[in-house]
Amino acid sequence: MARRTTSNSTGTSPGPRNRTPQPLPRRRRTVGDFAKALLALVALLVLLVGVPGALATQIGWPLPSGSPGLDWLQRPITVDTFVNVLTVVVWFAWAQFTACVLVEVKAALSGVGLPNRVPGAGPSQLLARQLVAALLLVGATAASFAPGLSQLGQQLEGNQRPVAAAAQQTPGGLLGSQEQNASAAAALAEQALHAAARAEAAQGAQVGDDDTKFYRIQPPEGRHHDSLWEIAERHLGDGRRYKEIYRLNKDRTQPDGSKLSEASLIRPGWIMEMPGDARGGDLVEVPDEAPAVSEEAQRQISDYARTGDGDRRQGGARQEGAGQGGGSVDRDTAHISLPEQRPAPDRGHGQPEGRGQGDDQEQGQGQGGDAQGDREHAAPAAGEDGGFGLPQALLGAPLLAAGLLGALGRRRRQALWHSALGAVGGRRGMEPPTPTGAAADAQDALLVGADPEGVRLLDRSLRGLAAALAGESRPLPTVYAAWMSGNGDLHLQLAQPAGRPPTPWQLGQDQTFWMLARADAERYEDVDTAAPYPGLVSLGTMDDSRLLLNLESVPGIVSLSGREQDRAGVFASVAAELATSGWSDRMTITLVGFGEDLTPLAPNRLRHLDDVEALVETMEAETRQRRGALGAAGQDSVLTGRTGPAQHTRWAPHLVLLAAEPSAEDAVKLAELAADASRLGIGYLVGTESGDLPGAAWEMEITGEGRLLAPLLGLELDAQLLPVAQQRAVVELFVDADPEHSDDRPATTPPFLVDVSEQGRPAVYARLVGPYEIIGLDTPDGERSALLHEALALLLLHREGVHPRVLSSALWPRGVTDDVRDALVERLRGWLGGDPDGTQRLGSDATGRLTLAKSVVSDLDVLRSLYHEATQGRGADSRAVRGRLLTDALVLVRGPLLAERPDGRYGWLTHEIIDAQLPLLVADIGLALSAFHLEKDRAEKAIEALDAALGSAPDDERLWNELLRATHATGDSERLRRLAADLVARSGARGLPSRTEALLDELLPTWRSGAAAVG
Repeated sequence: MARRTTSNSTGTSPGPRNRTPQPLPRRRRTVGDFAKALLALVALLVLLVGVPGALATQIGWPLPSGSPGLDWLQRPITVDTFVNVLTVVVWFAWAQFTACVLVEVKAALSGVGLPNRVPGAGPSQLLARQLVAALLLVGATAASFAPGLSQLGQQLEGNQRPVAAAAQQTPGGLLGSQEQNASAAAALAEQALHAAARAEAAQGAQVGDDDTKFYRIQPPEGRHHDSLWEIAERHLGDGRRYKEIYRLNKDRTQPDGSKLSEASLIRPGWIMEMPGDARGGDLVEVPDEAPAVSEEAQRQISDYARTGDGDRRQGGARQEGAGQGGGSVDRDTAHISLPEQRPAPDRGHGQPEGRGQGDDQEQGQGQGGDAQGDREHAAPAAGEDGGFGLPQALLGAPLLAAGLLGALGRRRRQALWHSALGAVGGRRGMEPPTPTGAAADAQDALLVGADPEGVRLLDRSLRGLAAALAGESRPLPTVYAAWMSGNGDLHLQLAQPAGRPPTPWQLGQDQTFWMLARADAERYEDVDTAAPYPGLVSLGTMDDSRLLLNLESVPGIVSLSGREQDRAGVFASVAAELATSGWSDRMTITLVGFGEDLTPLAPNRLRHLDDVEALVETMEAETRQRRGALGAAGQDSVLTGRTGPAQHTRWAPHLVLLAAEPSAEDAVKLAELAADASRLGIGYLVGTESGDLPGAAWEMEITGEGRLLAPLLGLELDAQLLPVAQQRAVVELFVDADPEHSDDRPATTPPFLVDVSEQGRPAVYARLVGPYEIIGLDTPDGERSALLHEALALLLLHREGVHPRVLSSALWPRGVTDDVRDALVERLRGWLGGDPDGTQRLGSDATGRLTLAKSVVSDLDVLRSLYHEATQGRGADSRAVRGRLLTDALVLVRGPLLAERPDGRYGWLTHEIIDAQLPLLVADIGLALSAFHLEKDRAEKAIEALDAALGSAPDDERLWNELLRATHATGDSERLRRLAADLVARSGARGLPSRTEALLDELLPTWRSGAAAVG
């Protein structure tokens, strides 16, 4: 089970590379340096002061003193006019150059990110950059600026990282400015003095028994920036102890006047007090006697001591709380924190309807817990289930499995409908191919691991929140992550406080958490609004809580480091869940460097690009387009426009998954694109071997043990992965279900054919088409009857066999123990009994799946067999046999599948496609029987067969069209006219299908006037 990293953790775990900062190279200033600086100063004075002065004194005001008139157009163009126009151009050029100088000076002094680009000032800004660099190179504070200052006019990628977002919104380690060496040294002395005084006043309350030590944040070296994790790793032996350093220095004034408020936002030149057990040559210990300081410095030290002591007490309390099993990571340290867990309320409605208090042990198992938590608890690792192991990657990913299972069901239904439009009778197949091998295991794992109820609640909760905020005219807050806790509650972690949430949402552990209890989520209904946070995707679990990161909202790039095969599992899981998630709309996912074989999962969402060059070209164009669309709509971000009246595809998210590490040049281009991506609804997840990627706002690492680490975010998760073997198995399921793929196949045979002759009477006969009845078995005890009937129905609908864990998951969606499941199987085996030859009617195949003997038959089996025999068997060559078989088949249809089934049961039918197969099968039988009668001009018999089929398939257009033809064959025009009017009335505002309209035009040309009269 995953555990949180705590501040007093002493174990080791994989972390970022220990990149010890090296001191910047120092060189003596030469005469040439001073000469360059002097020339740069003179050039700047001439350009900034001399040019406007010369223009003002020599030429004067170039613009006319009055408002323009029509007579201007008639005046001749003189030399003065030409000079004035040139003067205006020079003034504009001077203003642009001045702006370039100000931008470059600001960037050089702050050391934060790239200088802003002045529009249309490429050469001017380059000249300004070189002049400012030459001037500042020999200044007194030159050593405190960003490294590579002498190359400010050259390529930037070797020296700076593009800024990803404002400092308050960036948890990814973007560094701020570094102060002068002199002020840093003075501040170090002040901190030392303060520490000594505080140690005496607190009577030895400082951390550890050694002298207090301090560390000065090092300036960046190339692309490497110092971080609290690496400082803790070097000097405390464990990077996870960075929280101790953070608590010792949080909210204490630094030499530049700013304060440490986020563990990921530290600046060169800052001073960090270290725990007493810190070791290393870079540390400075408290001196025996502090140097004399001024009265102003003493006042600052006094204020500093008060804030430091208060913070230490608070930090100690937080640490004690963590040691006592508190439920959250230090909320001030990480942008992504684990929400505090609340005890699950005792809700009476937690037990499904239809399961009374008198039910046996099997019915009571798992009903009081949360679906997600209990299902995961009841799903052991592969190989731990008596040989019934299934792919753990799919078992432990309930939201991913539910999305894949739902998409697979939709794909199979599309194949059925696509096939239904193609032919009638035996010229097509009704049955989707039965998966085998790894594909069968993958399908079983999806059935066991899926949590469709969790997906439904998440979707309704997010859309309900969006609708409530829109009703209050409030914007959507930026959400960094969502946590689905073990008791079913949903926690949204906001980028910043956004006030009180709308009812029934509540504030969580602080102002940046909004929480919705599961009981309140279950009362939500479907609302007609766009999905507010479609970029949420599962990354893994921590302490029984599942993290969904909102890739769309990250202020910059999310980088993922680790071995290539480990990264591939994360990328595939993210792509598959985003492509099939139920809480998103109109999403585009671009895959680069991997995933071409994943596109069958969702061809409308997934697209594959060959290389990074194509990606950069595509995203540059889309970024420009989205910026223009936002500007034209008057919106500042996709969130403000996504759920408003201007809903449009421009608000749809676009998530880029780049598995291959980009080159340095491409990485800088991507960083520039990602700097504004969160506002535009675009997210970037980029893989890297080194773990060092320019513009990375959040950095994560996947280990070989399946752990997902993000130290500066405070995350250590059990990662959600989709390994290559499971990818191939899942894709095989989708490829086999593709309607275009299935069209080329011959007609399929039903998975189980029965003897439809008089000699083929079964020992046990179950009637499923209509009310559920069983013939040939005694009724079991009242407490166990419903459960055994449901188990038998599942086995009858899957003659290929049912995995024991699939059976238990279907009967107990909230989970059940193995012994209870095995007890049910034995009870079912005893109830079904055996055949006269001693064979048990409930057996197992070579893979361990439960199978029924041929002596146990359902009316659905007979229905399929009769239709197959009539169209592809004996009836294909004998008209009389065909008519008798089709008539017998239609008599079996007594209503919908498992009619009058009790509430709260048979929820597994939502995963099946039998609800689409049965109406199509009945329609095929009705159409075939109608054609049989029309061959002999028995129109009334044909109409009777079609009416019977319409009772089970009322929406099948083929039946209505054939009914029109049969009615026309009677020669009764008035009857045909009434049928046409009835069809028009049924169609409502949608209107008649085009094929039906064309048929009516042929059979009854006056139908439109009659329909208008009826209307």
